[in-house]
Amino acid sequence: IRPPWTRRPKKTPDGQRRSQGADMLTLDHIAVAAETLEEGRAFVEDLLGTPLLPGGQHAVMGTHNMLLGLEDGIYFELIAIDPDAAPPAFPRWFDLDSFAGPPRLTNWICRVPDLDAALDVLAAGAPLDVVRGDLRWRMGVPADGRLPFDNCHPALIQWQGKLHPMDRLPNSGLRLASLRILHPRADELQALLAPVLDDPRVSYGVGDQPALEAVIETPRGERVLR
Repeated sequence: IRPPWTRRPKKTPDGQRRSQGADMLTLDHIAVAAETLEEGRAFVEDLLGTPLLPGGQHAVMGTHNMLLGLEDGIYFELIAIDPDAAPPAFPRWFDLDSFAGPPRLTNWICRVPDLDAALDVLAAGAPLDVVRGDLRWRMGVPADGRLPFDNCHPALIQWQGKLHPMDRLPNSGLRLASLRILHPRADELQALLAPVLDDPRVSYGVGDQPALEAVIETPRGERVLR
């Protein structure tokens, strides 16, 4: 079933894709997926040595999460399918319907000032309006739930209003030192994102298998999250 929010890319009168609003992506958060929140929580807390905090439910997608505030205004998300929620009539975001195996780092999410404009430049889905409690945002979600470059392309988000998760998350003291994107076509992805993302923490490498690697600075030393 085709998700109800999908739409054709908007065009300017001369047929060119709009670029206004897509001139800068800002790293917003990174996400670990798990088959269950309980399994993911045990994995993350053992690795990082810091307890995760409750997040909430995403009714539109049938998922739920836990969160952790990091340094430099970004945060960490653990996400899984909510077994108590009604399944959506379309594929879930972050390709969660296909997820299997141990918890792992699966996605990175960048915020943009104008999601429609950004999605006209980067083929990262179509805009979906989401509400969780008093948080409101719009997110680019592909019709099949799978982001380009085997999910190595960043998901795009535009927060609505003034409230952001970091406004209520305590700073854990942990810091994202680096995020490496591995993919057989990493050079293509880097070339695609270079005009719109300037973040020295993000690097790209050619790898046989698509993967993400994050180095997190903790009081116990650096930890590598894969």
